[in-house]
Amino acid sequence: MRAIVHRRYGGHEVLELGEVDAPEPAADEVLIRVDAVAVSAGDVFLMRGEPSMVRLAFGLSRPKRPVLGRDVAGEVAAVGPAVTRFRVGDPVYAESDQGGWAELVVVPERFAARRPASVDAAHAAAVPVSGTTALQGLRLARVGPGQHVLMTGASGGVGGFAVQLAKAMGAEVTGVCRAEKADHVRAIGADHVIDHTTEDFTAHAGRYDVVFDMVADRSLRRISRSLTRGGTLVLSSGRGGRVVGPLWRIAAASVMSPFVPQHLRTLAAKRDGDDLAELTRRIDAGEVRPVVDTVFPLERAADAVARFEAGDVRGKLVLAVR
Repeated sequence: MRAIVHRRYGGHEVLELGEVDAPEPAADEVLIRVDAVAVSAGDVFLMRGEPSMVRLAFGLSRPKRPVLGRDVAGEVAAVGPAVTRFRVGDPVYAESDQGGWAELVVVPERFAARRPASVDAAHAAAVPVSGTTALQGLRLARVGPGQHVLMTGASGGVGGFAVQLAKAMGAEVTGVCRAEKADHVRAIGADHVIDHTTEDFTAHAGRYDVVFDMVADRSLRRISRSLTRGGTLVLSSGRGGRVVGPLWRIAAASVMSPFVPQHLRTLAAKRDGDDLAELTRRIDAGEVRPVVDTVFPLERAADAVARFEAGDVRGKLVLAVR
């Protein structure tokens, strides 16, 4: 089958269109014929082999698995004998364990869900990783009606879903982004927008009940001061040092949390088919709208990643496979 492969770590220039063996589903897996697959920050980190510690699991000198891609949308092409919820031909989407930048991918049944009926495959592919991360982060903070919630990185994949979901949960939402993306962040539901290049949201002491931080460009102490007493900071950024990534920030939050009147929480988002099913319901109910910036054909994956790295993206970038 056709797939985008990377045989070595590096920038987008290491990506190329190639042929790999098609996978076969295990007993509890579904084989998905991929219509569309998104480009996510995690894909780019793995492409580069950064932070360096991830190479312990994914290959020290070169990738153990040459095909990236986790956000897939398509239809069921085959099922394992233990699968009970899906049949061949069902429209589904899922978060795969890599391998999604290809024509076929296998995913355990429990990590898949029926696609929203109200959006096409490209918009469905924008949902799994970013949508579930946003949903789980807001749950971790126990976001509810009347709270004031701030999202950094509000114009991105996770941030865009977090803005919309927090509004659906009854919160007042402030989004942080660059000035040129402010109209987009307002359009998806933010009540207020802060341009991070001209204004520091941490200057407002005690203003926010929840800060959902996806950028990690402010110190933990400064962010905690912007929270109400008893407020919650949710950390969800893969950025950090080139060796250990965000681990130092996570460790610092764990040490600091018992000594401040706020709650500092680290989000470890997990694949969850039930969360995808909830997102399907919310999308079809009109509470959430997946935002796709640009759709590239599969063979232009390198161009899509270059666009992602340039940072001028609103929502998600998607690769069209079929």
